[in-house]
Amino acid sequence: MKFLIANLIANVPDPHTGETTPTHQKLREVVDTAVLAEELGFAGYGIGERHGGVSLASSPAVLLAAVAERTSRIKLFTTLTVISISDPVRVAEDYATVDQLSRGRLQLMVGKGNDPRHFPLFGLDEERQWEYQEEKFQLLRRLWYEENVTWSGRFRSPLTDVTTLPRPYARPRIWHGSATSTQSTELAAKWGDPLFTANGFHPVEKYAALVNHYRRRWEEYGRDPRDAVVGSGAGGCYVARTSQEAVARYRPYWEAISPAAARHNNSPFATLEDTIERGTALVGSPAQIVDKIGRYHEAYGHQLQGIGVEGLSDAERRHVLELFASDVIPQVDRRHPSALWSSADTHADADAEAPV
Repeated sequence: MKFLIANLIANVPDPHTGETTPTHQKLREVVDTAVLAEELGFAGYGIGERHGGVSLASSPAVLLAAVAERTSRIKLFTTLTVISISDPVRVAEDYATVDQLSRGRLQLMVGKGNDPRHFPLFGLDEERQWEYQEEKFQLLRRLWYEENVTWSGRFRSPLTDVTTLPRPYARPRIWHGSATSTQSTELAAKWGDPLFTANGFHPVEKYAALVNHYRRRWEEYGRDPRDAVVGSGAGGCYVARTSQEAVARYRPYWEAISPAAARHNNSPFATLEDTIERGTALVGSPAQIVDKIGRYHEAYGHQLQGIGVEGLSDAERRHVLELFASDVIPQVDRRHPSALWSSADTHADADAEAPV
């Protein structure tokens, strides 16, 4: 299995000191963490997109370009690009630039987003978010995989014989983020793209139902089930030598970030203990986390596991990632090997013909 660190850059006060990190320092930490992730052997590093609130992730392409210049091997993810609010021409240009700077390391993940503040901010109708998502994704795909594109749709002016520049360095994968609806899983299956389940605020069974829908529809579109690629997030992460230490150290950070996010996402878990026991948080000893990822794998059959270390101090973030890299990744990789990004991984999704 491959591992990804994802970051939404929530800049909340430190629960121990009450101080908020200056913006320039927080953004530098994002880039520095990507460098550390590569040094520790993580396969990917992702930056999400948020507009408004406490998140500083409003310009992920800029940050990923900075990461590209400081790293050489790690895959660069958007986790995720809110395609429903974005101009596909701009997305194609910005992320092709990142792909060129990184020499083909970009992995673009798209979705409608789950923050209702995005739509009025960009002058869009929230009730049409799924329509925006589908049309804009399909235009983005054409702009990346074709030249001399002529196109017309409902939500932007037509294009005639357009080739966006720069072109991508390679043929980057487009992943689909999924959290709540089969509309995203349907889109991924229809176009032969990988799926990434949020696996954040609800029981595993809810996300497994979406993954199962993706796999079923993948086969119904006539695709080989062995080619379906699934990734999974997690509802928070803190690894320590013992479960007691992990829970105690993570609690202040969980209380600073998670309750409000859980309410926004209608999570059924009201306490940290419940989130760990019945939810998807990876909080505990290395052995506990290895076992829990194994349970995820039974449900999803995934090849990519994402974790987040939002809000942790620099020292704790480094400690958690170092222990995760040394005591979790090797064990999970032995139990659940993956051909993702290996010579056996043919990127058939990027070469697939458009569905009928």
